[in-house]
Amino acid sequence: MSACCRVVMAFLVLAPLFGPWSPPAFAQELQRVAVSKDQKGFVLEPGGKPFVPWGFNYDHDVAGRLLEDYWDEEWPLVEKHFAAMKGLGANVVRIHLQVGKFMKKPDEPNPEALARLSKLLELAEKSGLYLDLTGLGCYHKKDVPNWYDPLPEDERWRVQARFWEAVAKQCVRSPAVFCFDLMNEPVVPGSVGKAEDWLGPPFGGKHFVQRIALEAKGRARPEIARAWIQKLTTAIRKHDKKHLVTVGLVDWSLDRKGLTSGFVPEKIAPDLDFLCVHIYPEKGKVQDALDTLAGFAVGKPVVIEELFPLKCSLDDLDRFVDGSRKHAAGWIGFYWGDSLDELRRGRTLRDALVLGWLEYFQKKK
Repeated sequence: MSACCRVVMAFLVLAPLFGPWSPPAFAQELQRVAVSKDQKGFVLEPGGKPFVPWGFNYDHDVAGRLLEDYWDEEWPLVEKHFAAMKGLGANVVRIHLQVGKFMKKPDEPNPEALARLSKLLELAEKSGLYLDLTGLGCYHKKDVPNWYDPLPEDERWRVQARFWEAVAKQCVRSPAVFCFDLMNEPVVPGSVGKAEDWLGPPFGGKHFVQRIALEAKGRARPEIARAWIQKLTTAIRKHDKKHLVTVGLVDWSLDRKGLTSGFVPEKIAPDLDFLCVHIYPEKGKVQDALDTLAGFAVGKPVVIEELFPLKCSLDDLDRFVDGSRKHAAGWIGFYWGDSLDELRRGRTLRDALVLGWLEYFQKKK
């Protein structure tokens, strides 16, 4: 009897002693993403192979539910969506995590949510997809804890630091983490007056913009932004020294007259591994969008973290994507769970818009 046969026979004899067995899933092995030496893009380590983020915001499903609303009870749906995004050509999926789901109390992370996050990391590794983990969300006001908004600025920042410390500790060993995005579209208040709410106005029933302070108290706005970034990054680095850190910026973050977020790219870039900006080109204004993008090219890689033909045609969007290659090192659009076949059978304007986008995404890859 050959050695191979003896091994098989031994397994058949001993298997009942160890319970049920299933063959291992041979997943694509992911390598850690790092910033390239020229500070213009990304590479995979070890080896230095170039990596270009091309993916989706998986921020909600067709019904508007956030991932955390259904990932416990409908896990097979999440698996289906990850397979679909991979099939469309994505290599990055942006996930949005809310404070209220991950912090039970100001000083107590939610172990169940952290365990579910670990399961999501395992799914990403098996799927060959990297995760852009965007945290501190307050998208649904009903999910914001009653104890959170009354906190003064310093206490709120401490809770946010504990959130990131817990997430970083949970994620430190996974190669599937592309980056930690500190917050979606944070802003700093103006120099005069005090804001009444930590959240900006809702869009589609969700609060995407969030203030990191309610009043400046004599501080320069970029100074507040840098102090906040440094506090949260320090919390992450307690457990994770390598995964990349960024923040998702509104396109009106440039230091220009009029509306600005206070997160001025050249002021905050030294404290981040790379910059992210959200740009939705407008019809007939592609060059304006490209000029805005150029303002974020301040010596660190730039990822266009939100991109969609919301205000323009696919032709305009394509011109923007091609023109953005001078400054952008990655692009992340949107996926909400619709399959191409379902969209082709659809009869609404929304179905046609999403179908056109997904077909464009698949072909552009």
